Amino acid sequence: MDIIWITSESDWRLPWPVALQQCWAYGQAMARLGARVRHVLLRQGGQVIAAAQMLERRGLRVINRPPGQPGPLLRRLARFPGLTLCTGAVGHGFVPLVTPRFHAEWDLRPDPADLRRGMQGKWRNRLRRGETLPIREGPAGGMMDLAARCDTLARQRGFRALPPSFLAGWEGGRLVLHWSPGGRLAAGIVVLIHGQGATYHCGWTSAEGRAAQAHATMLWQAALVLRGQGVQRLDLGAVDATNPGLARFKLGTGARLVSLGPSSLVLPG
Repeated sequence: MDIIWITSESDWRLPWPVALQQCWAYGQAMARLGARVRHVLLRQGGQVIAAAQMLERRGLRVINRPPGQPGPLLRRLARFPGLTLCTGAVGHGFVPLVTPRFHAEWDLRPDPADLRRGMQGKWRNRLRRGETLPIREGPAGGMMDLAARCDTLARQRGFRALPPSFLAGWEGGRLVLHWSPGGRLAAGIVVLIHGQGATYHCGWTSAEGRAAQAHATMLWQAALVLRGQGVQRLDLGAVDATNPGLARFKLGTGARLVSLGPSSLVLPG
């Protein structure tokens, strides 16, 4: 098996759909925030069997959700000086430090009628109440205003989130939707697009937006737009037992619960 270090986006063509944390644009945005970003492939018999985009800072190497069969690659990377942490790999040589996390992943491949049928009844009712709202696609400038509101909300609720400067450095695909009655922002979401996948990045809703079910309507509109662009799955983010209402909202779309595996220390091998 051969390790190949990658320095060009044109060489980062992987044979699998990848999570946000493994797409090139994510690495570039994190580099602008000060991280050292490196890319590596593992080949066997001329075939790529694993890949890893890693963030490095002060002797710590972090690899989130590497695709393929990452075990042998991660253990070889752990031979280098410093500590290697990862999510998504288990087995011999991986010492779990944090229990597995779960995300809601929405399969957008069915046709729109089947997507609606896959929703829970309460979710369809929300959509019926809000789907006449004039949802608009927003400009990049509006995205940063929305990101600042999301950041303030996250801080108030004690959530950990990427700062607005991450979005300022994001050069990949994006979808920004908002409801702004009378020109005032009442609700908005930002979705990041990476190949055939997309990730719900942040959202903000005012009391007026919540009453009008704007969030459900924007999420449905996002699903339709993304599906039309060839996106096959939408990661709606973490499902956490400490926030059952949000978990029910995400899973109510018809999304399935996906385990990301534990966060682990990787032992050299």
